[in-house]
Amino acid sequence: MNKRQEDERNTAATLDSRLNQTLKNVQGLLKGRSIPGKILLSRRSDPPDSSNSKMSNNPNSKISSPSYKRSFSHNDAGPSDHTSGAVEEEFPSTNKPISIANASKLKVSTSFGSNQPEEIRKSIVGARSTDSARVMKFTKVLSETVVILDKLRELAWSGVPDNMRPKVWRLLLGYAPPNSDRREGVLRRKRVEYLDCISQYYDIPDTERSDDEVNMLRQIGVDCPRTVPDVPFFQQPQVQKSLERILYAWAIRHPASGYVQGINDLVTPFLVVFLSEYFEGDIDNWSMSDLSPDTISNVEADCYCCLSKLLDGMQDHYTFAQPGIQRLVFKLKELVTRIDEPVSLHLEDQGLEFLQFAFRWFNCLLIREIPFHLITRLWDTYLAEGDDLPDFLIYIFASFLLTWSDKLQKFDFQELVMFLQNLPTENWTHQELEMVLSRAFMWHTMFNNSPSHLIS
Repeated sequence: MNKRQEDERNTAATLDSRLNQTLKNVQGLLKGRSIPGKILLSRRSDPPDSSNSKMSNNPNSKISSPSYKRSFSHNDAGPSDHTSGAVEEEFPSTNKPISIANASKLKVSTSFGSNQPEEIRKSIVGARSTDSARVMKFTKVLSETVVILDKLRELAWSGVPDNMRPKVWRLLLGYAPPNSDRREGVLRRKRVEYLDCISQYYDIPDTERSDDEVNMLRQIGVDCPRTVPDVPFFQQPQVQKSLERILYAWAIRHPASGYVQGINDLVTPFLVVFLSEYFEGDIDNWSMSDLSPDTISNVEADCYCCLSKLLDGMQDHYTFAQPGIQRLVFKLKELVTRIDEPVSLHLEDQGLEFLQFAFRWFNCLLIREIPFHLITRLWDTYLAEGDDLPDFLIYIFASFLLTWSDKLQKFDFQELVMFLQNLPTENWTHQELEMVLSRAFMWHTMFNNSPSHLIS
C-alpha cells in the first residue's frame, strides 16, 4: 500500500469515527439529554456540482425555506443534564474536503439498517417522552406565567408526554398565547368564531352555495370515509362529519387553494390529540357519541385553527399546481444525490422520478406511509420546527427513503414503484422512527447553510 492510499484510508476512518460520534450525540439528544453548546461540524467546502436534475412539472402527478439554526444551550437544561458536561463539542475539519466520494461514506457511517451498531440501536429503543425527568421539564416550562416557546420547542422536538400534548401543540402553533392570563379568553373567542363560520357557511342548504362550493363539499364528503381507513375510529359517521365540517370551513376561508386532496389526512393528528383530553385508552375504544355537542364543537374549532396555523407556513403547497411541493421534491433529490449517490443514480437509470413517490409524502406529511400510532410522535418534531418545517421535511424524507438504501438499488422500475407505494413500515415502532429523525437531524446539522455541500 503506497502512502497516498494509506492517507486516504486514514482520512475515511477518521470521518467515519467523527460521524458515528455525531450520531451518538444526536441519539443522546433524542433520549432527552441536551447536547451542551452547539453541534459544530467544520469542514472545507466543495465546488458545487454542475449537474442539474430534471423534474416533472405535471401537477397531477400522484405520487425556499428559511434556514434553521439549532443551539442546545446548557443553561436551558435541567439538573439531570449537567452530567453530560458543559464543554462545547466541536468536530474540526479533516485535511481533505468532503467530496462526493467521501459523502458516500456517510451512508456507511450512519448505517441504514442492520449494520447499525448494537449499542446505538439500544440507546433509542422506545419513546422518550414519558421519562420522568422530561415530564418535570415540560411541567416547569408550561407552569410559567408566560411560556418561553424556544424552550418548549427544544423539549417538544424529542417527543411530548401524551397528557401534555394538546396544550403543547396549541402553544407551538401559536393558537394559544404564551401568556396564561390571556389563554382561556383567546380559546373561547376562537371557538365562538368557528361556530359562527359553521353556521354561516356549512349549516345552509345547497341552494345557497355556488356550484364550486357544492362540488367542493361533495369531494370532501367522498374523501372523509377514505381517511386513515385502517383505523376503525375514523369510520364512525360522527367522526367523518366532524372532518367534513373542519375541512369545508378551512376551504371556504382559504379560497386561494380551496380544498385539496391530502388535507383531509392533515386534520387527523389534531383530531386525535384534542380528543385525547376527553378519552382514555386505545383509540379503537373511543366513541364520538359519548361527547356533548359543545365538546365536539370545541375540538373541531381547535383542529380548524391549528390546521390553519400549520398550513399558513405552506401556502404554496396547496395552491394551483402545488409549486411549493414540487420545489421541495427537487431539493429532496439534490440532498439524496449528495448523501447516497448510488441510490439517486439507480432511480434515475430506472426512469423513476422523485415526484412519482415523494409528492404524496410532502402532500400528506407521511401520514399514509407509517403506522398511525407513530404519527403524533412524528408531529411533535414537525411542530417544534415551527416556520422551518418545510426545510426540515427534506431531511426527514431523505432519511426515510434511505432507510431502504440497499434494497432500492436491487429493484427494477416496476419493483421500485410497488415498493415505494407500499413501504414495509407496518411493524415499525418508536425505534425506527427515532432513527429516521436522528439521521435527519445529523444531516441537517452537516449540510444546511452549506450550499457547497449540495448540488446547486
